[in-house]
Amino acid sequence: MASKSEEELRKLSVEIRFLEQTAETIQSRINAVNAVITDLTYANMTLEGLEKEKENTELLVPIGGNSYIKARLENPDKVIVGMGAGISLEKTLQEAKEIIKKRLENLERTRASLQQQLAQVAERIEEDREKFESLIAELRERKAA
Repeated sequence: MASKSEEELRKLSVEIRFLEQTAETIQSRINAVNAVITDLTYANMTLEGLEKEKENTELLVPIGGNSYIKARLENPDKVIVGMGAGISLEKTLQEAKEIIKKRLENLERTRASLQQQLAQVAERIEEDREKFESLIAELRERKAA
């Protein structure tokens, strides 16, 4: 029959693996949030640049692959904003900027919360690893005696 220490080692091992998977999941979520923050930051910078443009200004619009098309700015105060679930609405430039600002604020709060969760999980992993190492040392001492 396994000793109490050996059983504790098994439990710690399982918990450490679970916590490591949890940390990976949280880190993936942080990466996804960071990607959206980057995208919204670029959108916000573009809107700020549009504020300075006049009607019928010629623009280069990125189409991907480091390629662009020329387009004319018909109405610099109207922006189509994605609202989610495939729905987009026409908003004024200021409304669009405010929507993006609020999204960025929410995402920053989400990122901070996820980073806090990750720190707590990492701390717990470290505690469990220390217990694990201590139990292994204890078992070695018993077997050596």
